[in-house]
Amino acid sequence: MIKDYLLDIKNTLPEHVTLVAVSKTKPDEDVMEAYAAGQRIFGENKVQEMVGKWERLPKDIKWHMIGHLQRNKVKYMAEFVDLVHGVDSFRLLTEINKRAEQNNRIIDCLLQIHIAEEDTKFGLDKEELEAILKSDEYHQLKNINVVGLMGMATFTDDKTQVRREFKQLKSIFDASKIYNPQMSVLSMGMSGDYQMAIEEGSTMVRIGSSIFGKRNY
Repeated sequence: MIKDYLLDIKNTLPEHVTLVAVSKTKPDEDVMEAYAAGQRIFGENKVQEMVGKWERLPKDIKWHMIGHLQRNKVKYMAEFVDLVHGVDSFRLLTEINKRAEQNNRIIDCLLQIHIAEEDTKFGLDKEELEAILKSDEYHQLKNINVVGLMGMATFTDDKTQVRREFKQLKSIFDASKIYNPQMSVLSMGMSGDYQMAIEEGSTMVRIGSSIFGKRNY
C-alpha cells in the first residue's frame, strides 16, 4: 500500500525535485515499507521521535528535521541530522553551528521564510533574511551550510492565495542568491499543494499523508 502510494507520487515528480517522505507519528514498519521501495529521505517534526528512529533504523536513511526546532533540542540530533528545514532565527543557526562543530560535522540548513497569512507559522521576513545573509557573524559560522530556503503556504482552499505565496517565496529565493550564490534548495509544497509548488519553482517537497495515510496522534 505505502509502496504503491510512494511510487505513484515519485512518478509525478520531475527529476530535479527531491521527495521528503514525512514519517512523523508513523511506526518503524511504515518507514521500512517506504525504505524497501527505495525511499531514503524521511522528515520528522519532533527531535525525540527522530532520534529513536535513527537509532533503530538503517543508517543510510537521511533524516530531515522539518518541524519548529527549539535551540535546546539541537544537541540531540547534531550527530546525524542531514538537513534542518525550519531555521527561523540567527540564534538557532548559531546553536546548530556550535553543536555541529562539537560533532565535527557541517550541517546543511534551510532558512524558513514566513509567507503565510496565518500568525501560527514561524519564519523570517525578507528584511531579516537579508540582514542575516549580509552579516559578518553569519560568515563566521563554519559548521553550517545554508543550502536554500523553506516556507509553508497558508492552510486554505484558496488556490490563488497559495500560488501567490509560493511565487513570493520563489522571488525571495532568487533575490537571496546575490548574497549566497550556492543556494540550490527551495523546499515548499506538501501533500495538498506540491504540484502547484513545483510549478512555482520548488525543488523539494514534503509529503506525508499521501504516502502513509492519515497521521496517528
